[in-house]
Amino acid sequence: MIGHLAARLTRKSRSNFYYAFLALPKSRRDALYAVYAFCRTVDDIADLGDERGTDRAEQRRALDRWRRDVALCYEPGGAPTDPIAARLAQAVHAFAIPREALLAIIDGVAMDLDRVRYETAEDLYPYCYRVAAAVGLCCIEIFGYTDPRARQYAVDLGTALQLTNIIRDVAADARGGRIYVPQDDLRKFGVTVEDLLAGRYTEQFVQLMRHQAERARRFYRAAQASFPPVDARSLVPAEIMGRIYLALLEEIEARRFQVFGERITVPTGRKVAIAFRCWAAARFGSAGSPGGRAA
Repeated sequence: MIGHLAARLTRKSRSNFYYAFLALPKSRRDALYAVYAFCRTVDDIADLGDERGTDRAEQRRALDRWRRDVALCYEPGGAPTDPIAARLAQAVHAFAIPREALLAIIDGVAMDLDRVRYETAEDLYPYCYRVAAAVGLCCIEIFGYTDPRARQYAVDLGTALQLTNIIRDVAADARGGRIYVPQDDLRKFGVTVEDLLAGRYTEQFVQLMRHQAERARRFYRAAQASFPPVDARSLVPAEIMGRIYLALLEEIEARRFQVFGERITVPTGRKVAIAFRCWAAARFGSAGSPGGRAA
């Protein structure tokens, strides 16, 4: 029943993760569902503050409860009572999911509890590591790998995915008081926080977003460079994620970064096609990586 709960959360979110998970055998898929359900549940703590006005002290207490649940997952005989945490404990026992990565994810959510501003891209990267790269480090332990370069691949790819999310969600994030686009980039391209809040679609904004997209592409290319071919088959789910998110970035670019209206997504049919092509490429020995053009 706990496994079904985690799986329902994943499907209900209509996440790109769902299409990546389909390539896994059941035991690994169930563990990924548990990790993803943990991420969604912890992330919702910050979102509920925006939607319901939950006070920050209560949100921090909720995150502290999750830190205690994560600790229980690693204690001999530890038995978290929360159903998502209990499923996470099963995944931790079955695979070498690093405790520090799970705690980093919680720390990343804690960074979202206050008014968010980052002066430079270098200031932003630790946040990207906590909310995205750390997720990748959990996932590759479940996927399985033999080449230690897979860890750098997970960090680079996770950062690329998060930077893509920041571009897509810039308007919604600004309304929530979170400005992830570096302040020095805003000044460089002549865009203000008020412009983002008002949804002012200008040529300056397009240039600003093009600069953010090139930064994301640098991390997609870095992931390509660190991709370990020997682990191509086991890392198929990560490749699917990378190619779906690269397709999303391409879709945003094709619309000239018009992200102030309807939320841009990759059509379901294209996601399925990308998943199949990644699986076939790894299966028949021609696996690529997400640094090139999406399928």
